[in-house]
Amino acid sequence: MIIVWHHRDLRLEDNPALTHAAKEGDRLLPLYIHDLADEGNWSIGAASRWWLHQSLLSLEERYNKKKSFLALRAGDSFTALSEIIKSHKVTEVCWVERSEPLLRSRDTLIAKKLEKLGVKVTVVGGNYLVDPGKIRTGKDKPYTVYTPFYKALCREEVAAPLRAPSLPPPPRVKRGKISDLDLLPEIYWYQEMEQLWNPGRDGAKKSLKAFVSRQLSLYGQLRDYPSKESTSRLSPHLHFGELSPREVWHSVKDKKGAEPFLRELVWREFSNNFLFYSPEATDNSWRKSFENFPWRKNDKALKRWQQGMTGYPIVDAGMRQLWRTGWMHNRVRMITASFLVKDLMIHWLEGAKWFWDTLVDADLANNSQGWQWVAGSGADAAPFFRVFNPVIQGKRFDPDGEYIRQYIPELKELPSRYIHEPWEASVSLDYPDPIVDHAAARKRALDAFNNL
Repeated sequence: MIIVWHHRDLRLEDNPALTHAAKEGDRLLPLYIHDLADEGNWSIGAASRWWLHQSLLSLEERYNKKKSFLALRAGDSFTALSEIIKSHKVTEVCWVERSEPLLRSRDTLIAKKLEKLGVKVTVVGGNYLVDPGKIRTGKDKPYTVYTPFYKALCREEVAAPLRAPSLPPPPRVKRGKISDLDLLPEIYWYQEMEQLWNPGRDGAKKSLKAFVSRQLSLYGQLRDYPSKESTSRLSPHLHFGELSPREVWHSVKDKKGAEPFLRELVWREFSNNFLFYSPEATDNSWRKSFENFPWRKNDKALKRWQQGMTGYPIVDAGMRQLWRTGWMHNRVRMITASFLVKDLMIHWLEGAKWFWDTLVDADLANNSQGWQWVAGSGADAAPFFRVFNPVIQGKRFDPDGEYIRQYIPELKELPSRYIHEPWEASVSLDYPDPIVDHAAARKRALDAFNNL
């Protein structure tokens, strides 16, 4: 019997571990273990827990249709594996490699323990176009600048996706229930997510097909406008492995308008490659000088940012979209992050923690890299003197305030000429005044950055 240990590869198609096990074993046990120790300080956030619950339901249903089933366990991963191994004739355990630093080291330790039990361990790639660590510069060093990394990856041959294999029969093993994993948050705040998203393989395929047929050709022109349905929204499907990046790459690469989108897809690869070589960057600034930056501790300001009550409409619309939907448009992610780090001078790690808890696509590498990019402390980061002006950004990318009105009902009736500067309107509004003066905050931030 072979165990296929699922992590964030919640699919049957293009799953090298499953394909290997189906070919090698006479019995196959698909297994998911919810281990709360998996990510240390970065244990799965509330929005991601909701998505994971739905995604496991989808995977369970797909295995049932294949006359198999998904076994579920909660607790320590090695304990769960060893209990099954001791009660059944398990010859091999295989899984798709994880790249996050803590998970990679824990999986290596588990592999050694399993081998001591006389069980073969097979670990394969499959969650990235190219396995993290493979692409290096001509001087055999990690890439720290995106564009050369992108060009190097494009020279690699991206393998064609694998079809879902025929499955050997499952053994007689206790199945377990998804409800026993206790994933759903106690407070029912995710009702809008249920209406907006369709987690699981079927939803992932529909989203990919719709994006390729409707939005891809105009993606490069419209992707920065948050009121437009122009982005793929594939990020949570990719994070949980309902789609493989190879499936996305081959579905898109020969289509009109593919290049701008593929560049964004490869940022996921770059971020994971960066974290592979710089595991400390999840909690510490990559550029060490930033550890001496005079970050300000201001719980009141942090809370107003989290709640979308800063007084800057484009910032507040983004933060409210995040809370309601578990997602935020990428342009607005940059604007809201810049406001926290540079206008409020609150440590980027506070923003990373909030995004981690509230994003359905929360990914450790992308989240860490994205926040350090905005702060200027990461690899290939935005220059420290780039401070997004929330008023100008709003006027440029949401000129009529369509996005703002969707998420800030207090401003719905405000004329468009005031929508980005409501404090200029001579009307009474149930909306806060700006928490800081942007011009003064920008100068304060630049002075601090220059002192580094």
